[in-house]
Amino acid sequence: MTCGNLLCGCIGLVMALRGHLELASWLIGLAAVLDFGDGFVARLVNVSGPFGKELDSLADVVTFGVLPATIVFQLCWFQELGAMSYGAFLIAVLSALRLANFNIDTRQSESFIGLPVPANAMLIAAFPLMGRYQPQFDGLWQNDISIGMMIAFSFLLVSDIPLFALKFKSFGWAANQTKFLFLLASVLLLLFLQFAAIPLIVILYIVVSLFSKERNEVRVNK
Repeated sequence: MTCGNLLCGCIGLVMALRGHLELASWLIGLAAVLDFGDGFVARLVNVSGPFGKELDSLADVVTFGVLPATIVFQLCWFQELGAMSYGAFLIAVLSALRLANFNIDTRQSESFIGLPVPANAMLIAAFPLMGRYQPQFDGLWQNDISIGMMIAFSFLLVSDIPLFALKFKSFGWAANQTKFLFLLASVLLLLFLQFAAIPLIVILYIVVSLFSKERNEVRVNK
């Protein structure tokens, strides 16, 4: 499943460089499912270890770092921003820094510090999909301000903001109230807004985390 994640990233790069940004975005979505699934399966069958953790980060830096950076680069290029387009690859650099820090930071075993790279990649992937399938948002993402915001938002990857993780040790309501409410709100947003809901879900994730129990736990462990 982890190698499938990496394969999605490689094929997505080809699609993005050929101008098929919506296909590249779909592959980010598929990779996100595989990325969530490989960790879940590893914990389920108790085969998690350092090898899987390193392989997962290597796959993530391609699929959720280089690929979304390439999508934004193409958006910049289409807008004829010239040399400024290469600023999009800050997304790849920040993603690599985030993943390297995650691998050595013992505080992030149960929660996150800084925006996870799959969440940032999904936010970027949402914009080409909105342009392709939701005509009412056509052009929203094809401007300098939106592109600049995509790059600026990526600095949250290396921020010190504590965020909860969607990891379930049990499925009881008391222990997972924040996660269940967040998932319910996310489903409702997706039903009503479709792809346009994804950026809102990422923002909601950050806002909810600021008031969640996990935030306080991370600060205690710092």
